[in-house]
Amino acid sequence: MNTSQARPGGLGEYDLNGRVAVITGGSSGIGAATARKLAAKGATVWVGYNTGADRAGAIVAELPGNGHQTLHLPMADSGALDRAAEKVRAAHGHVDVLVNSAGVTRAVPHGDLDALDDALFDHVMATNVRGPFATIRAFRALLKASGDAVVINISSLAGVSGQGSSVVYGASKAALDVMGMSLGRVLGPEIRVIGISPAGVATDFVPGRSREAVEQAAATAPLRVVTEADDIALAIVGAVVFLRQTTGTSILVDAGKHL
Repeated sequence: MNTSQARPGGLGEYDLNGRVAVITGGSSGIGAATARKLAAKGATVWVGYNTGADRAGAIVAELPGNGHQTLHLPMADSGALDRAAEKVRAAHGHVDVLVNSAGVTRAVPHGDLDALDDALFDHVMATNVRGPFATIRAFRALLKASGDAVVINISSLAGVSGQGSSVVYGASKAALDVMGMSLGRVLGPEIRVIGISPAGVATDFVPGRSREAVEQAAATAPLRVVTEADDIALAIVGAVVFLRQTTGTSILVDAGKHL
């Protein structure tokens, strides 16, 4: 493709039927909900996992359609990510949708700087920033081979507000957003890069956070509704299918919590 020239005409909706999708962190929470939505739209889904192989297998078993598989995608191991990309290349030769849903955090009071030690800081940054970058790097050629691919990075309102479960979590999501801007610029026209940024979602992502705590937080947002994993999965599908003119930006899906 000659990238010096604009592609003529509108792009229209993105048909997911027959597309190949890879999801990091696909064995639970937002990733699992996204796997279900993409498969229901006709995509062949690779459900990525780090340690949750059994959970990933259970998700694959319930997906509609055929050809879905599990895929070992540990965010801290770039070599394993490269090997995973090679496995998908051998099966399909391309990837159309990459969802970076894997992430990690720990609840640490923002004022307790000593509790946020170097090991935890490095672990969160390696998983939430370097991991998505290394995954995109590993799958870049397959995404380019699609000719019309999209990367979805699961970010957070914490990357904008500086609040959230810990100082480093917000910092990691701010870094992910800026990285998405840079990659949106350099990976076009074949690849869109879009961030989806929720506030608190009713999953077990934050260790120790109860459903009651999520409901209390939701009550302070303008829409006063608890955000479920399915809500974010719907936003992801919407971004993939309809936001054909969008790249290098992040979209808040937070029930108005930022207001």
